Amino acid sequence: MWPSDQVVTLVAICWNLLIIDEDNFYSDRSKILSNCRFVVNKVDSLLFPRPATTYERRQVIVQLVRERAGIKVTELAKLLDVSEGTIRNDLSVLDEGQQVMRVRGGAVTLETPYNHPRSVTPRPQSASLDAEQRIARWAAGLVENGDVILMDGSAIMHAMASFLNDRQNLTVVTNSIEVGQLLATNPTNTVILIGGILRPDGTAVTGSLGERILKDLRIQTAFVSCYGFSVEAGFLERDIHEAELKRHMLSASQHTILLLGSAQLEKPGLVSFASAAEVNHVITDSDMPDTIIDLLRGANLQVTVCGEKTVSSGVTPNGETRVFRIGFANLSEALPFARDVRRGLERAVKQSHHLELIVADNQLDPDIALNIAEDLIAQHVDLAIEYQIDENMGSLIAHKFNQAHIPVIAVDIPMVGATFFGVDNYKAGYMAGRALGHAVQERWYGNYDRLIVLEHPRTGQLPAARIRGQIEGFTQVIGHLPGEALIYLDSGNTTEISQVKMRGVLDEFPEFHSLAVVCFNDEAAVGALEAARELNRENDVLIVGQGADRRLRDELRRASSPIIGSTAYWPEHYGSRLIDIAVQILNDKPVPPAVYTEHVFITAQNVEQY
Repeated sequence: MWPSDQVVTLVAICWNLLIIDEDNFYSDRSKILSNCRFVVNKVDSLLFPRPATTYERRQVIVQLVRERAGIKVTELAKLLDVSEGTIRNDLSVLDEGQQVMRVRGGAVTLETPYNHPRSVTPRPQSASLDAEQRIARWAAGLVENGDVILMDGSAIMHAMASFLNDRQNLTVVTNSIEVGQLLATNPTNTVILIGGILRPDGTAVTGSLGERILKDLRIQTAFVSCYGFSVEAGFLERDIHEAELKRHMLSASQHTILLLGSAQLEKPGLVSFASAAEVNHVITDSDMPDTIIDLLRGANLQVTVCGEKTVSSGVTPNGETRVFRIGFANLSEALPFARDVRRGLERAVKQSHHLELIVADNQLDPDIALNIAEDLIAQHVDLAIEYQIDENMGSLIAHKFNQAHIPVIAVDIPMVGATFFGVDNYKAGYMAGRALGHAVQERWYGNYDRLIVLEHPRTGQLPAARIRGQIEGFTQVIGHLPGEALIYLDSGNTTEISQVKMRGVLDEFPEFHSLAVVCFNDEAAVGALEAARELNRENDVLIVGQGADRRLRDELRRASSPIIGSTAYWPEHYGSRLIDIAVQILNDKPVPPAVYTEHVFITAQNVEQY
């Protein structure tokens, strides 16, 4: 309802301005039209008052997003009478302040239904929350875009779901109302709720109805937990119906990962739903006794132990063969490429009978990388595999390992005194640059407005060679490249920063419709692509990536994508190559100072082949 004083005002305006003299209608048309426009503007200002300041506008945006659960950029721009660029900037600020969540084309509320006081009962805080969070975060790192997964109705699965907010196109089968609500806020996900009887706390359902649904499903990976665990009985539940439902969950899944906190040890569960032999992988915390970890590994299970700073997986010593401890400081568990490297290492270690892998996350932060290096030294690792982005910090990290007489393998970013493994940077860039040049010739007849360079300067001179290779490969095909045709942007090594930087260029140059883009990695390429899509300017860009990770390969399968291709680094193969080098070093065998991965430029035409 409109306020009564506004209604009176509107009536008065209309009466005074629109009542006209019929005899003077034609002679006063301009005055009448002017009066009509005045009325429309007045009505509009009364019904939709414009916020006067940036702060007020952003508070209005937050309110609108909350009221509607989500809203588009175009709609906000019309309602608030500002440009779409202004709205996108507002949403970026509000997203950073955790007031809304930015999604493609708009924003959604952070206040999911289960957080609302009229929704389900909040879960009590667990005494082992820190351990649960560590386990949940690591489990989430095993999920990639497009996966088909199952998650049970436990508290630890709700924690795991909160770490999946950057994944896309997941198909999630669950009996947890909370997990379903959380993951369904991402419109790219498909959430299948298993039916049944609602638990008294309102968090999940159980019973035979869910079992019937599971019979018709084939699930890639099941993530389940348990109430208790014992050596004799296996994984236990308190409720018979819950245990029976979990048996069906395991039967419907190709691979089972059990999240087992040390708090579950020897809890008095009523009925077993699985033995150790029926599970593929157990993720636990560092408070779990070594005897239990050894027992699980002895049953040929992959066991991952999540400590406060590092995560370890490996074999149980048999007293006959020495077990070497390899520390791996990963670039960032938030990056798909880096997760693929870590997964490859885990697979390679699993096939070995004398290696233990200790994993940590550098989080793209040089100071964290230094702290992790010191922690790995304190854990007396026999060899370190270091994947970190800062060239200057890399020298200090290598020095610390060398002082501790620990050999180092540097991944992709060279370190003084370390064996290098990774990209032949200039060659990889040159291949992509030539491909982009040919695409500009074919699609734009050799004409382009600008060459956008999404680089990352802090990685140092060697990785910068991949940018130089792309530029020189491009100019060899296209010809001379004038200095004013180049626009350099710092990609920040992330999709999000690259998207913001590319969006700024697109906003600044709306008249440019032929923008060629070379990228430091696939994170930058995806960011450039998302910026173009957000502004409906996909036809204005041609992009090449570096890495050919799974997201880029999926994009190449999409018809008419502006992504031309990406030079493959094969991160999923890094692990086996790195372990081969590590074993040679540990056995005092000579290795070359640099070992390069093979490169192929992946396009829509050959993506299925590779």
